[in-house]
Amino acid sequence: MQTSWGVYVEGGTTLEGRSKSDVATVGVTYNFGPRREMWGGEVTTHGDFFVSNWRAQRQFSGAQTYTQIGAIANARYRFDAGASPWFMDLGIGLTLFDGYYETDSRRFSTQFQFTEVLALGRNFGASGVHEVSLRLQHVSNGGIREPNPGENLVKLRYAYRF
Repeated sequence: MQTSWGVYVEGGTTLEGRSKSDVATVGVTYNFGPRREMWGGEVTTHGDFFVSNWRAQRQFSGAQTYTQIGAIANARYRFDAGASPWFMDLGIGLTLFDGYYETDSRRFSTQFQFTEVLALGRNFGASGVHEVSLRLQHVSNGGIREPNPGENLVKLRYAYRF
């Protein structure tokens, strides 16, 4: 089930605020590091490199779009000593927006942001090359500058690993 490279698409929306933002992402993922047995399962690591398009709704000025690039280092826990098709991801990374993200209820004070991800997913198909995961993601500047409202997102990802 574990291959070196993969490509993915994901879509989602923000969870807080009066004005929601929709997010579409394309990315690549690459496995690195050894496999480790832990807590009755298997832990592997992988990096995600992505480009996202955020469409932020604003009441008086309409929709504004932002491009975000980023990289996330992830640890993946696979259940049943690594034999299960089910997995959990936990990741932390860095991102950069092409402008100062703003909605009617939120405004980022920096273009640079940190991001954290928690996901639950499942592989399927021949050799488990397809995967689907439900992802919770937080984006904020980590208190570098105020305001720092951050955004929380829920996303659905489809990945193909080769």
